[in-house]
Amino acid sequence: MNQKRIDLLRSKKCSAEEAVRNIKSGSWIDYGFFNGKPQACDKALAARMSELNDIFIISAVTLPPVPSVIDSDPEGKKVTYNDFHFSPLTRILQEVKGNVFYNPIIYSECERYYTDVVKDPDLVGTQKRNVSIVQTTPMDSDGYFNFGLHNSHTWTSLMNTEIRIVEVNENLPWCPGGQNEKIHVSDVTHVVESGNPGLMEAPIPEPDEIEKKIALHVMEHISNGACVQFGIGGVPNSIGKLIADSDFKDLGCHTEMLVDSYVDLYEAGIMTGNKKNIDRGRMAFTFAVGSAKLYNFMNNNPSIASYNVGYINEPRIICKNDNVISINSALQADLYTQINAESLGFKQVSGNGGMFDFVQGAYWSNGGRSIICLPSTYRLSSGELKSRIVPFLDPGTIVTVPRQMINIIATEYGWITLKGDSTWARAEKIISIAHPDFRDELVRSAEKQKIWRKSNKIA
Repeated sequence: MNQKRIDLLRSKKCSAEEAVRNIKSGSWIDYGFFNGKPQACDKALAARMSELNDIFIISAVTLPPVPSVIDSDPEGKKVTYNDFHFSPLTRILQEVKGNVFYNPIIYSECERYYTDVVKDPDLVGTQKRNVSIVQTTPMDSDGYFNFGLHNSHTWTSLMNTEIRIVEVNENLPWCPGGQNEKIHVSDVTHVVESGNPGLMEAPIPEPDEIEKKIALHVMEHISNGACVQFGIGGVPNSIGKLIADSDFKDLGCHTEMLVDSYVDLYEAGIMTGNKKNIDRGRMAFTFAVGSAKLYNFMNNNPSIASYNVGYINEPRIICKNDNVISINSALQADLYTQINAESLGFKQVSGNGGMFDFVQGAYWSNGGRSIICLPSTYRLSSGELKSRIVPFLDPGTIVTVPRQMINIIATEYGWITLKGDSTWARAEKIISIAHPDFRDELVRSAEKQKIWRKSNKIA
């Protein structure tokens, strides 16, 4: 390693306590997303909260452990925690704390929130960040720290703050780019040894029978050479297994989140990426959450490409590949075919994430299709069966994707395509894939809502 780089690294190495010493009251601090959330600096900052006020934290998909800065402020008067995409942990924290909030974004454009507020503060409402802290790999021989599992917006965040702290974690895989997957030692202000905390692994859910049926409907839209995007959950996992057992050839990957299913398809020789128009032969992603198997697979693997979210989630980039099949899950759909994928009434459950981006980009792709998947029903704790297809969304419920953007919706009872349809056609089609026990009631609602023709039919 070059001696100048070694000397530069030594000059910037410090304890977590030293790294956060210059943080002032009123600071807006970017915490790394996903497994990039700082731990050593988080504890050091929490220890300073008795002398600080008005600290604002920005993060996304907050993984365990609970951020120490939140615990350090039990009354919620000093720290405000903002999450771009709620995780199960964030949901719990919002229930028990008064200082945890959801921060809605369009993920593909979120890097602009950082650059625009610097160039033109009147253009965006967001506050300029003062500090950015993220976990990275150790520095390589060329002087770079790799962002590992969480490229996302990280480089842009670091480069648009005054205090730029990296926490070195030897457990993070080195993920090749792509672009913006690393930062040079000359561009950071502090380097902290983190103690190498373990990486949070996401359990791989075993699909139930309903999810398997939905997966079979989705499979009808996949063909040789398709470029597939899916996230975590029972339906994507079931689809991955079905594809792995199929005779499909040359599938590609351009995805927001890299998950274990892609590893299975790669190892089965099905996911080659050879038919992609861009990033040919490589699985392009912006972050990853999964098992140790996935993380080990990603380390120094030339078959993957880590990109910033402004590239991966940009619809005009997504559609450069042909036959993009985007598969996303939802909580509810109403008779107007509005999609709710993030809230239960006023309660924030997850977030819009990149669904908006991939719904648009997949439809724009030559031969591409956007598919929204949801089971037709769910059960209350009392055992009562409730429909996920509803006449209209309850007050407080968030519309994640508006009706005019919806391409295909699938339940265990089939799939429908909606682009260009009128209200009566949408109502008829979506009722046809609702649970049979609720169809008559939904028809009566559609009549009352004036979106039902007398000649409508239900399959």
